[in-house]
Amino acid sequence: MRQRIACVLLFLLAVSIAVRGQSDEINLLLTKLPAGKDPQRYKGYVPPQFKEFAPRNFYLPMRDGVKIAIQVVLPKDLPADQKLPAVLVMTRYWRARQGDGPGTFMPSHGYATVFVDARGTGASFGVWKAPFSQDEVKDYNQVVNWIVTQPWSNGKVGALGNSYTGNTALWLASTIHPAVKAVIPRHYEFDLYAETAYPGGILTDWTVKKWNEGNRQLDTNPGVKLVDEDADRKLYNEAMKRRAENIDVYAAALQTTFRDDRSFGYTLDELSLHNYSAAIEKSNVPINNWGGWFDASTPDSIIRTFLTLKNHQRAVIGPWNHGATQNASPYQTPESLRVMQSYEWLRFFDHYLKGIDTGLVAEKRLFYFTIGEERWKVTSTWPVAGTQKVRWFFNENNALSTKEPNAKSTEDRYTINFDATTGEKNRWHTQVGGEVVYPDRAEEDKKLLTYTSEPLEADVEITGHPIVSLFITSTHTDGAFYVYLEEIDENGKATYLTEGLLRALHRRISKEPNPTKLPVPYHTFMKKDAMPLVPGEIAELRFALQPISVLVKKGHRLRVAIAGHDKGTFIRIPAEGAPTIAVQRNKRGLSAIELPVIKR
Repeated sequence: MRQRIACVLLFLLAVSIAVRGQSDEINLLLTKLPAGKDPQRYKGYVPPQFKEFAPRNFYLPMRDGVKIAIQVVLPKDLPADQKLPAVLVMTRYWRARQGDGPGTFMPSHGYATVFVDARGTGASFGVWKAPFSQDEVKDYNQVVNWIVTQPWSNGKVGALGNSYTGNTALWLASTIHPAVKAVIPRHYEFDLYAETAYPGGILTDWTVKKWNEGNRQLDTNPGVKLVDEDADRKLYNEAMKRRAENIDVYAAALQTTFRDDRSFGYTLDELSLHNYSAAIEKSNVPINNWGGWFDASTPDSIIRTFLTLKNHQRAVIGPWNHGATQNASPYQTPESLRVMQSYEWLRFFDHYLKGIDTGLVAEKRLFYFTIGEERWKVTSTWPVAGTQKVRWFFNENNALSTKEPNAKSTEDRYTINFDATTGEKNRWHTQVGGEVVYPDRAEEDKKLLTYTSEPLEADVEITGHPIVSLFITSTHTDGAFYVYLEEIDENGKATYLTEGLLRALHRRISKEPNPTKLPVPYHTFMKKDAMPLVPGEIAELRFALQPISVLVKKGHRLRVAIAGHDKGTFIRIPAEGAPTIAVQRNKRGLSAIELPVIKR
């Protein structure tokens, strides 16, 4: 028995040393233990102080008379002389459900939590005219005004959220309210057009439709927690009378082609955080932002935010699905380290809302996870130091090579297969919930035009945005182009790594400065820059894939797979017909992919 105990203690010590070595290096809270069994937290950590809580639900009138439903959760019997910071969560997905108790993690650690139903949603009055309208954002600012007047408030407010509430957390910083001291936006959109809704200018039809249907269900069915005074539901029933006026997001999305279209009643830029960069910077609010390599365009969103805003940022991109409920790395092992996310959030708030030294560094940092190597890393720049751009050319016999095609090379013709798909558990579907699982792509690749390398002579780390240059002709005036980067192992298994896409209509590369400072070819997606294809004429489509960090092992191969549709996820372009494209690999056009390789 003693020997067994000694072995267990030695094992735990080894685990602790290994985890501490990596976490000290990059200053993240990491563990191999499962959720709920986290070890001691961080410098300055204070264990839960409270065990009982007193939720209160009420209406707060806004400047225009609209009544907003709010839930405040405080420790029960809080001493009159104890002041707390507040964490604000602002949602259109119901602030709380009937019969559910309040979340207690933050209140137990000495925070008031304030949950808000966006106007026109949940139990709130008013109309939800569009996501993140200025009326909605002004409401949140007014809620902060109310918070700081409360006898329990220490005058400091933070915001936390995932997805929609991740957006509203960063929107709160744009109000430049002096009481807002820190925000934690997770898995959000910095650019509503170019990220989740229209990556590459192509509508994520399934995702937007499903999201809209879910919102309709919330807006037409009971179940949201009522305010305390509304026992007879009269107030709720009154608020519901205007739900039919809420915007039909899917209908508006179908009518939108360009960034400057106004089908939503606004341009999508007017509803996008990047358009308020100056205000967010002026707020000087520290940002702890989170995204996942396998969650739609959130890695792009995090990097855009990191490069665009001068605010202090503690940015994190992990191997996650939407909301980081799943490690989606296809290479994960029992040794893969898990971030103690909730304690990272608490650590950030403790530092900025309570003034506790929690061991955070003052410098702006981006933490990222390299799949394949299964290791966390950190950078203060993007692209990361040591990045080398290596071009891989599309060659004869469907080869991918660092050597240019020979003079006899011509082109590869491909008729679009509209049954091609990445499946029902891809990076875009996870936006409305669920895991990300890409099965072996080898069979699906038979529907696509592929180029595959020889086995690699050494390990290759790819970290950053791959950029593809496609020189093509087409039989049609428009089309969608999807490019997948895959790893092929010794047995021929094809593992999805990342993807990029572009609608041909939007292929013009702008000479104007990119407002989000992303170091990739800049497509404005504006009407003025529309460029229909001329059938039979060569056109270049140069665009970035979603960023990734991956270690591809020696002996494995790289593959680029080209498609013209992703069935079950994106809208079909063109709506009818089956274009035939010809990918050029000759003097008229050297089609290639440029990979950001890290020197090791």
